[in-house]
Amino acid sequence: MNGFELWSPGASKAEVVIGDVRHPMERAEFGYWRSDLAVEAGTEYRFSVDGGDPVPDPRSHHQPAGVHGPSAIVDHDDFAWTDERWRGAPLSSAVIYEAHIGTFTPEGTFEGAIARLDHLVDLGITHLELMPVAEFPGRRGWGYDGVDLYAPHHGYGGPEGLKRLVDACHARGLAVILDAVYNHLGPGGNYLGSFGPYFSDRYSTPWGDAVNFDGPGSDEVRDFFTGNAEHWLEHYHLDGLRIDAVHAILDLSAMHFLEELARRVDALEARLGRTLSVIVESDLNDPRVVTPYEAGGFGIDAQWSDDFHHALHALLTGETVGYYADFGRIEHLAHALQRAFVYDGTYSEFRDRRHGKRPEGLAGHRFLGYLQNHDQVGNRARGERSSHLMSDDLLKVGAALVLTSPFVPMLFQGEEWGATSPFLYFTDHEDTALGAAVSKGRQSGFKAFGWKPSEVPDPQDEDTFTRSLLDWSEPETERHRELLDWHRALIGLRRESPDLTDGRLDLVECAYDEDARWLVVERGSLSICCTFGSTPAPAPEDGEVVLTSKDPGSPESVTIYRT
Repeated sequence: MNGFELWSPGASKAEVVIGDVRHPMERAEFGYWRSDLAVEAGTEYRFSVDGGDPVPDPRSHHQPAGVHGPSAIVDHDDFAWTDERWRGAPLSSAVIYEAHIGTFTPEGTFEGAIARLDHLVDLGITHLELMPVAEFPGRRGWGYDGVDLYAPHHGYGGPEGLKRLVDACHARGLAVILDAVYNHLGPGGNYLGSFGPYFSDRYSTPWGDAVNFDGPGSDEVRDFFTGNAEHWLEHYHLDGLRIDAVHAILDLSAMHFLEELARRVDALEARLGRTLSVIVESDLNDPRVVTPYEAGGFGIDAQWSDDFHHALHALLTGETVGYYADFGRIEHLAHALQRAFVYDGTYSEFRDRRHGKRPEGLAGHRFLGYLQNHDQVGNRARGERSSHLMSDDLLKVGAALVLTSPFVPMLFQGEEWGATSPFLYFTDHEDTALGAAVSKGRQSGFKAFGWKPSEVPDPQDEDTFTRSLLDWSEPETERHRELLDWHRALIGLRRESPDLTDGRLDLVECAYDEDARWLVVERGSLSICCTFGSTPAPAPEDGEVVLTSKDPGSPESVTIYRT
């Protein structure tokens, strides 16, 4: 392979370092440096700026020895793909499964995940969503502190392993979405700022320096991140991206970074001839995020719907602390089912201000609905899943409301069988001072929820990670198998019922009684009748029972009727 390229506009000298030999690079326009040096795939190298210590390539495609080691050349044409007939899958018909590679299987690798794909297919999953896999410090972590954004984590199996996983998914009819973090980079192994103005001191984020999306030099910074999206979608045949916490992407440009990203992905979709999607996490309750850019929005395909989650979680658990203070009534859940955002220009007690805007004319397919995800489980002090916080009967009610909702449903790994392992926050920072700071920060971060620091496991302790591993023997036991069968039946019903995959929110009808504690959701010919208290939810006249979690009308039950 020929050539190296580096963007470092303030440098007076740049070099490619292979072994102990430094090869000079030539200055090019717009702050780039280039070299025509011929190398083979697998060649390890670093860059040096102004004679400084050699460090990894900001656009490294492989870090075989981790974030501080040399980068390695990858020839993406070397992989023998078998998915030439794969054309992707639309979000409108999706059932998404979020997984963390390190804890999804005992192996904690891309290869290990392949062995469990048939479980997802049998369940009825259509899209596998991977938590971030870009190179991060140490052996274990959530991946949101990634620093080499173009390189799959070497401990998971590197570029080859990720390609094998995606190819295996496509062979089984599964689309693959990758979680990408563009609002910040982790501190450990983060050399990006030494090359150019990648970060801004005009803004800040809860996780560190804000990315420079709108200041001097930001054209090339934006290209770094949009190019990263194209890299994953093209070189790894991924079907979509989930972009983390876009409310922390601070950009006052006339064309917001998210719109530019959506336009670039749309252009790539047209060139590749397969369906590509962009999903974001946003707490803004701003419909512009998922409004087509032709209509003045950012053009993102869908966003996570935390209001729906909060309403469902608070109702089923009774938790009303922290941000759950804004939720807890049946009317909140009914509002979410019919309008996506509960807070759509109304006063939020938690924020002490009006929040959000009504998403007029947007379909439910623009929103993901879920009872659990990595954040809502892992950002609890003890990493409790819904299976730790509610009865199996209420787990079934929650699953029914997610999988019959007008939104794109998503499950979190192990949710389908009521997994008992927690999902805790874990790290493996080699820098002991950084590790200690992370542990201390974790202990002090839960005051709003009333959780004691002593209840928070140390993220740096390997046991915190080990406890989070899924136990794949559980689905073989009666209790867990029953929950698994329930989820499988609900997904099957969704697949065979056009009323359930219809995303038109104006067709969703809800009736409820706050005092009697019942809710009925009408989805065309189907009625989802949920009984939370002792008074049975009213059943439709001449309704035929399609699915029921236990005797219709029993406390903590759900029955689905067809009329």
